Amino acid sequence: MVASDIIGLLFVYGYVAILLLVSEKVLHRYPNFSRKFLHIMVGNILFILPLFTSRYIITFLAAAPFILLTFLISPHSPLKLRNKVSNSGHGMGLVYYAISWTVLAYIFFGQPWIVALGIAAMSYGDGVASLVGGRIGRHKYNVFGDEKSYEGSIAMFLVLMVMLSVVLVYYAVPLNLMVVAIVAFTATVFEGITPKGLDNLTACFSAVGVYLLMGVI
Repeated sequence: MVASDIIGLLFVYGYVAILLLVSEKVLHRYPNFSRKFLHIMVGNILFILPLFTSRYIITFLAAAPFILLTFLISPHSPLKLRNKVSNSGHGMGLVYYAISWTVLAYIFFGQPWIVALGIAAMSYGDGVASLVGGRIGRHKYNVFGDEKSYEGSIAMFLVLMVMLSVVLVYYAVPLNLMVVAIVAFTATVFEGITPKGLDNLTACFSAVGVYLLMGVI
């Protein structure tokens, strides 16, 4: 483990700790908003990825531990660690989030922008869709048993157009707005048709999958 990896771990755990503190102590009166705040803002971890020099450290020390930690505060936890944030909405959402990040970190360690694209899709994309849909979503649709809104989906697409572009620029990857639009649209469609909190997974992996299929790596 080199100094850069240690700094990366400190940034990841310190940043998540601050977000949990804000969610639990500052925004606790608004559990649904607090959960979405946490869901979206954790996505900024994508900017920390370049600090890691070891596939195993980022996977098994930075990402994987959060699978257990988020499960222990979920409604399915055998321990009494549940809180208002984890109990609102889909209780396993943050667990799926951690699983996705762990898988991507291991497989695409050498191509961190791909990891970042997946994180952006499930954090900013899925998070904004739910937040906007819950606040101003008036026009609903239901494909496979989970009600979504057109307003939320439109917001997700627009936010992803911005965030995916930011990711590619940040990682000095050639920016092709047509590719960005297709990736954003695909992630939005999969998020919209996926029920039961699994939209974290489908938004993430559909974005990564279509990016790879377009041969732009």
